[in-house]
Amino acid sequence: MATDRLYAVDRIEGGQAVLVDDQGATLTVSARRLPRAAREGAVLVVGLDAGGNPQWDTTRVDEAETARRRAEVKDRLERLKQRDPGGDIAL
Repeated sequence: MATDRLYAVDRIEGGQAVLVDDQGATLTVSARRLPRAAREGAVLVVGLDAGGNPQWDTTRVDEAETARRRAEVKDRLERLKQRDPGGDIAL
């Protein structure tokens, strides 16, 4: 049964892309196997074959999911900033 899996691009370094799925598992692949639009933070939709193996030629960037997750992280960061009283570090 073929399906899709979502991966977030954690980082790209030395021609290798480190991807993280929604369960936190990481996978390293050649950045050349990903769409040109794949950048750090992008959410990728990767097709899987019947055996659960990634089909890199079907990979696409999900712009809407990428934007949604970035907005969620931005909101979370703003809430954390509001809770920080500051002044707790002396140099």
